[in-house]
Amino acid sequence: MFYGIMAGLITCALWGLTFVAPRAVAPFTTWDLTMARYGVFGLACLLLMIDRRFRPRGLAPGRILTGLLLGGAGYVGYFVCAAFAVQLAGAAIPPIIIGTMPVFLAIIANLRDRSIAWSRLALPLTLIAIGVALVNGATIKDAGVSETMPIVGGLLLSTAALGIWITYGLVNAAVMRSADAPNGLQWTGLQGIGSAIGSLMLLPLGSFDLIQTASSSDILRFAGWAILMGLAGSWLATWCWTVASNRLPLALAAQLVVAETMFGLGYGFGFEGRWPTVAEGFGAALQITGVCLAIAAFRGSQAPPRSALPSWGGSA
Repeated sequence: MFYGIMAGLITCALWGLTFVAPRAVAPFTTWDLTMARYGVFGLACLLLMIDRRFRPRGLAPGRILTGLLLGGAGYVGYFVCAAFAVQLAGAAIPPIIIGTMPVFLAIIANLRDRSIAWSRLALPLTLIAIGVALVNGATIKDAGVSETMPIVGGLLLSTAALGIWITYGLVNAAVMRSADAPNGLQWTGLQGIGSAIGSLMLLPLGSFDLIQTASSSDILRFAGWAILMGLAGSWLATWCWTVASNRLPLALAAQLVVAETMFGLGYGFGFEGRWPTVAEGFGAALQITGVCLAIAAFRGSQAPPRSALPSWGGSA
């Protein structure tokens, strides 16, 4: 179990980089980082397929298309929404909103399976709602008139990222629980290629002129972040989550996802060089407490079926 917990925490630490990387590569843009990150991810998957064990063999054409679409829409769509949300709304709002993912998946499962009384979810959901409202309200209140609209835009993009992640998790889990489920790493490789193909559609938005005008230090920093996010934040995080999912009970693995919020907030506040405000800190604490209580409530009753949770995370 120790190795499973460590693998899960490493995964969340790597996923949390999503909330700081877009701001760390300036003057390069989110579009530039998206293309580079998933280009690296896709290339790594292709190179691994030199070994037959990593090739998605024996899959029906429809299943292959699903994998490619999950990679293109899920990976690229999620990262673009989350990245722009951070740029618009700052360090606190996006991780707090996206961090509610385990609870929403549990609610979806309960709507379908009725595995727990809704009264047992009343307190956790109330804490989560208050926590999210505190962080969002404090951030908008402290902003000037000219900053309010960007923050609202970041709030909407955070919600969109959450929706993409939930949809990705449900579709991916449906594939992985099917009778002819593909091998986890082979499925990852297929989605990695899909993400690279999806990122190619962003080429018209790339800042290619910066290659000529940016300083060498800016270019090296951008390349370093692209490699880090492509290899560690995508491929390695996926592999670590597979290890965690195989070694830990589902309820415990789901709780570890909450650590992504903590890492994301920590990275964001560290990048901004500040401590969280009282409202941000208290709101984050309420949200994390609510998520943990909600998952504990399901664990104490009947764990949500594996079909309700992604077999591995969608933050890659």
